[in-house]
Amino acid sequence: MASIMTNAESTESDARLAVSRMLTEDLYRMQCLAALKSQQLPQGYLAAGFLRNAIWDELHGFKKPTPLNDIDVIYYNPSDTSKESELHIENALSAQVPSAHWQVKNQARMHVKHGHNAYKDCEEAISYWIEQETCVAIRLCPNEEGDKFDMLAPYGLSRNFAGTISINPRYPRGDVFTQRVHSKNWLVTWPQLTLGSALVGSIWGSRDFPL
Repeated sequence: MASIMTNAESTESDARLAVSRMLTEDLYRMQCLAALKSQQLPQGYLAAGFLRNAIWDELHGFKKPTPLNDIDVIYYNPSDTSKESELHIENALSAQVPSAHWQVKNQARMHVKHGHNAYKDCEEAISYWIEQETCVAIRLCPNEEGDKFDMLAPYGLSRNFAGTISINPRYPRGDVFTQRVHSKNWLVTWPQLTLGSALVGSIWGSRDFPL
C-alpha cells in the first residue's frame, strides 16, 4: 500500500494537510464542493464516501479516482426538516453538477430513524454512522475565499489513512456492517484494506463474499 505520510508524521494535522492537497488536485470533487458552497446550507458538508474513498484511492496509488455511486450531502436545519426541502436542494445541486448523483439528508431529522435523542449538530450525527472511517465530512470554508477546507472527523482523519474498516463502537450494528462490506465490495475495490480482527472470520467466512 502506498504511503503519503511517514510514521513520524502520522498526526491528525498531517492527515488534514494531506486531504487538502488531495482534494485540491481532484477537479471533480472540487466542482462538487463549490456547488455545495453556493447553496449556503447550514452546516452543509459532503460526507462519507466522498472523502473516505478519496483517501483509500490515495493509499492504493490509484491514478484515477474510483467513481462515486452517489454524493452524500449533509446539513443541519432543525427549523425545516421536510423531505421536500432536501429534494429541492438535490435538484439545485443537480443543475450545477448533473453528472453527480446527489443524496441530501438534513441531520436534524435523522435521529428519529435510529431512535436517538436529537443530534446537536452534523458532527454528532455522523459520529453514529456504521464504520468509523465513514464518519468524515468536508466542505469549503463558507466565509473564506479560495480552497480552504473545513473537515469533520469525530474519530480522527488519521484513522482513514491506516487502511482499515472498523465498526463504530458508539453504535455497533454488526449485521449492517457485514452487509455493507459485502454489498459495497470495498475489499475488492481496495484490496489492501483490512478489517477489524474480530470481524475477519464472519466476513471472509461467508460463501457469498465476492472473490
